[in-house]
Amino acid sequence: MTQAGGVQSWCLGVTLQLIIAAVLHQGFATVAPSTTAHATASPHKDPGRPEKINYFINNTKGTCFMASIGIQLNVTFSSVSQNKTVHGVMNLKPNFTKSSGSCHATNATLQLTTDVEKSNLTFVFSLNTTSSKYHLSEVSLSAAWPDMKEPVSAVNSSLDYLRGTLGYSYMCREEQTLIVAPDLSINIFQVQVQPFNVTGDQFGAAEECQLDEDDMLIPIIVGAALAGLVLIVLLAYLIGRKRSHAGYQTI
Repeated sequence: MTQAGGVQSWCLGVTLQLIIAAVLHQGFATVAPSTTAHATASPHKDPGRPEKINYFINNTKGTCFMASIGIQLNVTFSSVSQNKTVHGVMNLKPNFTKSSGSCHATNATLQLTTDVEKSNLTFVFSLNTTSSKYHLSEVSLSAAWPDMKEPVSAVNSSLDYLRGTLGYSYMCREEQTLIVAPDLSINIFQVQVQPFNVTGDQFGAAEECQLDEDDMLIPIIVGAALAGLVLIVLLAYLIGRKRSHAGYQTI
């Protein structure tokens, strides 16, 4: 029985190492890249998680672009009230955001305009007709918030985010941070977007992001480790029991 107990202790140690490794992997997988820090203070309180908003762009054939997404802007600017560079955070809200855009054969545009704090945010998706893959290729922002000494303008036309396949929607439940420029990053939440080949006002079958796949991997690893532990302990118990019975003689 001493040998069986040793096997059980070894199994417990191996299983704990597997679980710890899985948790550490999850921690590294879900950390979003950070922006270059220029901020010294925040002029706004943390607005919390943004509300998800549904956007639809139509053309003569009907809906051609669909997106469901929560958006949070992170903008670095020169503050009038604080007389220094600060970091502002703003959530796009349904009642104060207007959407427009256009759809073309190889590119689609979604433009969002806010009324409260004047901001114009534009997303451009590009389609590679050879590979039938699309991606978010350009983001631009112009903002003139009340506390800004001068308006902020940022654009990046060489991005490669939110990659999907023609006829499918891109989906990601986990929070992502899109680095656009040194003074602009965008946090996006619960994203589902289809910029091309929309049929019947419905998203196509979803292609999930790597972050979601990593998130699902953790319970699978932990479950497999626990199942393996139960099996090994059971085998060790049966082997130990068999050896203990072998030590007795029938009278």
